[in-house]
Amino acid sequence: MYIQWYPGHMTKTRRMMEENIALVDIVIELVDARIPYSSKNPDLDELAKNKHRIILLNKSDLADATANKVWKAYFEEKGFRVIEMNALKGTGMGQVTDAARELMKEKIEKLKARGRINVPIRSMIVGIPNVGKSTFINKYVGKTTAKTGDKPGVTRGKQWIKLKKDFELLDTPGILWPKFEDQQVGLKLAFTGAINDDILDAQTLATSFIHHMMVVNPDCIRKRYDIAFDTIAEPHDVLRQIAEARGFKLKGDEPDLERAAKILMDEFRSGKLGRLTLEMPEDITEMLAEKSAREKEKALADKARKAEYKKRKK
Repeated sequence: MYIQWYPGHMTKTRRMMEENIALVDIVIELVDARIPYSSKNPDLDELAKNKHRIILLNKSDLADATANKVWKAYFEEKGFRVIEMNALKGTGMGQVTDAARELMKEKIEKLKARGRINVPIRSMIVGIPNVGKSTFINKYVGKTTAKTGDKPGVTRGKQWIKLKKDFELLDTPGILWPKFEDQQVGLKLAFTGAINDDILDAQTLATSFIHHMMVVNPDCIRKRYDIAFDTIAEPHDVLRQIAEARGFKLKGDEPDLERAAKILMDEFRSGKLGRLTLEMPEDITEMLAEKSAREKEKALADKARKAEYKKRKK
């Protein structure tokens, strides 16, 4: 299943972020705790390289608790301030302002020494579509300021949000990046709803998810739907079992695979399959090693082709 989704408004968002990054002190990025690496926008590392960074592991209540700690340590080793977050319930919310003030402590003291008091800390809040950014802002501010929705791409323009006298947030629309270099990243984004479901085939997405869970945690599907299968089963057959277990039927008593597919993805996204983390740091290390090997192989092949071309010209 090949996935690529980069609507035109995301190009405008990236341009807007580039134009406004100089106005902020801190970049706060929400990632999905179930897929912390895949939901972290790689373009931001270059865009915000001279800024303080805070990562919010949002939807941490839907991810494995132990895995949350592992990912927190992983990002902290790379210099990020990391907070486990449940934007819907407000868990971890109070730590954000404290972390921002601590990061800006030295600058604030220098400004005070020059007689400048209550100069606001300015932060840019960023994240992929449907990661819960608007929900976070609404809970953080204490009133409905940003639009929220269950489809990616609800927020379409920037807006400054003032919090008390010393803190301001620049909200931005959800943004992906132009090309997923590894299709596993695109798949995981699709699993969690960051890719618009309207452009995806429900059955193909569900069978891809089943295939992934056969490696990660097959028991979550077995227990939820009270079905039995081994890890070499065909994902399509597992989807058929889910349809039959739920009594989803079409005319002629055929199982309704489309309905089963949509239910499976909805129940994963809402946490009904349990607290699941779909990737771990060691998976990413392996993925990056494979990517590096592919790039080296391609470079050698290109070099060989050029050498052969020169040889023929002689």
